[in-house]
Amino acid sequence: MTGDTVSAAALCIIGAVTAVLLKQYCREQAVLSTISVCVMVTAAVLYSIAPAVEKLEYLFSQTNLDNEYLRSLLKAVGICYMTGIAADICRDSGEQALASAAELWGRISLVLLTLPMIDSLLALITGVIS
Repeated sequence: MTGDTVSAAALCIIGAVTAVLLKQYCREQAVLSTISVCVMVTAAVLYSIAPAVEKLEYLFSQTNLDNEYLRSLLKAVGICYMTGIAADICRDSGEQALASAAELWGRISLVLLTLPMIDSLLALITGVIS
């Protein structure tokens, strides 16, 4: 795991240096370089966390809770990370309005994702009160 972390850090540093150098000549190429590195690191992260997600699914299956709650939690974490990365890339390329729009989309997505859980919670509360 440590070796993977060092590799990811090195890739990010090389990507940052490349983006800074490219920014002097062609700003568009710098943004594409940054996006490429982000995609590579994200793919590596998804590959690396697969065993942890499987373990979480196993542990969650040992409870009486619906597995949909775990899926929703994992989706929420993914939405947060992807929204943050997208907003940071937009800010790096000087597009503040697009960064704000990406963050707004992420927030709304989280609200929509949690609606079924809120519905279940309200049904539980109503059942307890009745």
